[in-house]
Amino acid sequence: MPIQCKILQSRYADSVKLMNVARKVREQEGVEDAALVMGTETNMHLLERAGMLTSAGKQAGANDMILAVKGDQNRLDKVMQMAEGWLQGGEKEGQTEKTIRPRTIFSAVRKNPGANLAVISVPGAYAAAEAHTALARGLNVLLFSDNVSVPEEAALKKAAIEANLLLMGPGAGTAILNGAALGFANVVPRGPVGIVSAAGTGLQEVSVLLARTNIGISQAIGVGGRDLSDAIGGAMTFHALRSLDQDEDTHVVVVISKLPSRTVAGSVLESLAEGSKPAVVIFMGPTLEPAISRYKNKSVYITATLQAAAMAAAALSEGRDPLEIVDVLAEEEKKLALQATELAARIGTNQRRKYGRGLFSGGTLCEEAMRIWATRIGPVWSNAPLHSDYRLPDSLTSQKHTVLDLGEEEFTVGRPHPMIDNDLRIQRLLQEARDPETAVIQMDVVLGYGAHPDPAAALVPAILEARSLAIDSGKLLFILSITGSDQDPQNYDHQRAEFENAGVLVLDSNAAASILTAEILGKIIKEDH
Repeated sequence: MPIQCKILQSRYADSVKLMNVARKVREQEGVEDAALVMGTETNMHLLERAGMLTSAGKQAGANDMILAVKGDQNRLDKVMQMAEGWLQGGEKEGQTEKTIRPRTIFSAVRKNPGANLAVISVPGAYAAAEAHTALARGLNVLLFSDNVSVPEEAALKKAAIEANLLLMGPGAGTAILNGAALGFANVVPRGPVGIVSAAGTGLQEVSVLLARTNIGISQAIGVGGRDLSDAIGGAMTFHALRSLDQDEDTHVVVVISKLPSRTVAGSVLESLAEGSKPAVVIFMGPTLEPAISRYKNKSVYITATLQAAAMAAAALSEGRDPLEIVDVLAEEEKKLALQATELAARIGTNQRRKYGRGLFSGGTLCEEAMRIWATRIGPVWSNAPLHSDYRLPDSLTSQKHTVLDLGEEEFTVGRPHPMIDNDLRIQRLLQEARDPETAVIQMDVVLGYGAHPDPAAALVPAILEARSLAIDSGKLLFILSITGSDQDPQNYDHQRAEFENAGVLVLDSNAAASILTAEILGKIIKEDH
């Protein structure tokens, strides 16, 4: 079918609007496919690979928007006009002054004088200024925006701490404050566990695993992925920990971070050891540590996985010894190893199908999977690798064992995040299924506020199509975990049932899914390291 590209010069729209307009276009009669993205180099490469970029579209710049539509030639012009109308988004008929939304933080505060928090999601170039404005008005800030410089982040956090406010971010996608879910958060009960996290999906995974044991959250504070770096020094983490230490509703503290600075991580552990409340820590590094260990004989427990962190926090909440989880996890691993043996036999040993491919929407879940895979099957390639030696030369092409973080900036500039829109993951899923060397495809599915309203409805047809693309479809396995609760809008049980009915292996946690995948891969081929 013919393809038409139109460049909308110097235009910007947030990822949710881009996704919604593109979806409306795809729903129109005579349209086979459509894309609406910013004209970044990566996005143009993705459009070209998908056969959706014309010579006219290649003239777009990074600040331009590209509208690409494939379909009936007689309908393309009309559909293009409709899309531009949706992008304009004009005022709704009958809108009155009372329903007009404030355009600035100042006007929002005037309209809502009791507000104490601002959620900021604007292009990174403007985010720091908006955050400073909010702090100056006495507002705590959830800074969802990325592309804020390190010096700007340090200055914002210094200002927040001096004002005894929270500056969560930049790039903070999740928080739960006084029972209110912010960003990509799940519906979980109130309870005794307080979480401080530099990892959004890590916070979500721990909170929902606790919820499944009927243990709730007092506060869950996202601090941004760089907070435990040397440059920021854990500024907001320490501030949040002081707040939780004084919070009467918090009885157990959990701290989560991806690849923290060793120096800052050590300071956090010392601070927790001196605190008045027992604590659990999951600091992800390049290697997988023992399942759980005690820090300096204090009531501080270091865990290896998000699942272990949730189990240890649950034990502390119930007055049990967290070290008991070692035996529970060991028993679970035995069961997974037996299951892996049966599944590997289905694929066959030393056959062409021998590699694993991970397609993740959550960066923390992606990193946890890589750590588990690397421990069991050796090097793992990625666009966000554990070691720079294994950075993919081209993020759009997998090699050997590959785990992708599809939420990385290279994939999300000008596009909806994969937790919101599955289009990019579906494209990659079909690509990996066509590769005769792919044995197992592992994915995460993240539910909750802000996430896709029905992930199974989008992904199950794609999985069935992917399976049909494989010549020996019975030897291509799909494994996933679902980060969510029954109270989430998407409903955990419903989502799980839909995937399982499609022949997908659904595990109770990301760690368990990653262990099963690695065990299968380890049994079907002996890698030469």
